[in-house]
Amino acid sequence: MDEILNKIARCIQSGKIDKVSPYPPDMKGEDGADELTKFALENGIKPDQVLDLALIPAMETVGDRFSRKEIYVPQMLMSAKAMNSAMKHLKPFFQSGETKRKGKFIIGTVAGDLHDIGKNLVSMMIEGGGWEVIDLGVDVSTEKFMKAIGENPQAAVGLSALLTTTMENMKKTVAVIKDSYADTRILIGGAPVTWEYCEKIGADFYSPDPQGAVNYLKQLVA
Repeated sequence: MDEILNKIARCIQSGKIDKVSPYPPDMKGEDGADELTKFALENGIKPDQVLDLALIPAMETVGDRFSRKEIYVPQMLMSAKAMNSAMKHLKPFFQSGETKRKGKFIIGTVAGDLHDIGKNLVSMMIEGGGWEVIDLGVDVSTEKFMKAIGENPQAAVGLSALLTTTMENMKKTVAVIKDSYADTRILIGGAPVTWEYCEKIGADFYSPDPQGAVNYLKQLVA
């Protein structure tokens, strides 16, 4: 069992999606995260073992390497795609209730902002950390965030902004959420965002990189 789980983890860290994927060159022609996860499940390895012993540790390694600037956005995106190719085999078990998620995480880029690369990276990392992600997309109004929170009690919320001009909308959304759902944990991020701004607008957490968000959420369910 350890061997197959280690192979899955290696594929995710290396960004090896499936057998036909040309990346990385040194793994060309080898099975990727897609085939190996399918094989693992067909041979008696439980979905939560694949998640807890392969996917989560691999994505933590990727996130830590990104934080240390040992890898960059393109490599991280490839790892996230490999993780998604494995997750598609696990999702039926989550949906049936056979395997439990750690919680729910609602995320979106705030109103007026159409940037989504940072949001997508955070979404992929948090899903790889065992959470159900509800991605509202870009240019998300406060009302849309509020509706999603109402439909998913106890969910944590992530707000992203890449423009200084849309940070004001982030501030407004945080204020409205906290007014109605005071206990909701709100994480914020984006190039112009800082810890000082996080404290100023009453959000709960800020991280300059996706792994920080994963680590914070992990603490909430510890």
